[in-house]
Amino acid sequence: MNLKTLSRCLLLAAFLLWPNGAAGTFAQKPTPTPGPLLTRTTTRRETRKLGLASTVTLLGGPTGSITIEGWNKQEIEIVADIELKAATETELNQLSAINNFTLDEGFTSLNIITVGSHDKDFIKRYAKGFPKKLIGASWRIDYRLKVPTTTDLDINGGYGTIVLRGVEGAIILKTLQGDADLTLTGGTVRATIGRGTVNVKLLSRSWRGGGVDIQLASGDLNVTLPLSYSCDLDAQILRTGKLENSYEGLLPRERTTPTPIYLQGRSGAGGARLVFTVGDGNLRLQPATPKEP
Repeated sequence: MNLKTLSRCLLLAAFLLWPNGAAGTFAQKPTPTPGPLLTRTTTRRETRKLGLASTVTLLGGPTGSITIEGWNKQEIEIVADIELKAATETELNQLSAINNFTLDEGFTSLNIITVGSHDKDFIKRYAKGFPKKLIGASWRIDYRLKVPTTTDLDINGGYGTIVLRGVEGAIILKTLQGDADLTLTGGTVRATIGRGTVNVKLLSRSWRGGGVDIQLASGDLNVTLPLSYSCDLDAQILRTGKLENSYEGLLPRERTTPTPIYLQGRSGAGGARLVFTVGDGNLRLQPATPKEP
């Protein structure tokens, strides 16, 4: 194993042991309350104005999906569906009082922070007297965000699906487990995903921005490129799995030889560097169908 491969292995391992990120916060799934449970679902909606070149940070819940779309308004819309489970109505009321999200607003930043029964430190500090038996009670929060297309994003997820499309800012994405659909056109994208199936669809004819670096510890990573796409692309399997390339326009770069688990390629006139890495699993490079953009 060469130094470059070793460094990427260590990076993926570091994510799974992250002390302050998503992996550290959600190291274990919450333990459901035993017995028959009541369910309560509520929806909260918030909108805020955003300045130019703003950064949105989302610390998601232990379980729940995250969907983020770009739009042409200079504001953010946040919709959260909160699902609680408990044995009695009284317990549902107690969970409802703390399981939610808070907003920390700055001139060019907005932090969306999920708080609730999964966070012991939060309970000790802000929810004294909260029943001990409800600490770690199963709940989920599903986020749907609409943000300006040039917004910078810092997304931390737990267990749940991720959908991202129409945003061209500087994007950092970390999540433990769940399928992800990423439709990308530009910006700078850095994504680290623990486990799942990740579908990446690139639009336009070339990448506009700093490039892409997507790492998947375990699962399948499917990358779809438009016909006549221009880029420099690196694809690698770190441990076990298979690299499949059915994109005919991607040719080996000068003085490189592709292997069954590693490829350094160039498509069209070259351009931004796109890096895709899988620890254990399959990595597929494929062309868009004629009907796709």
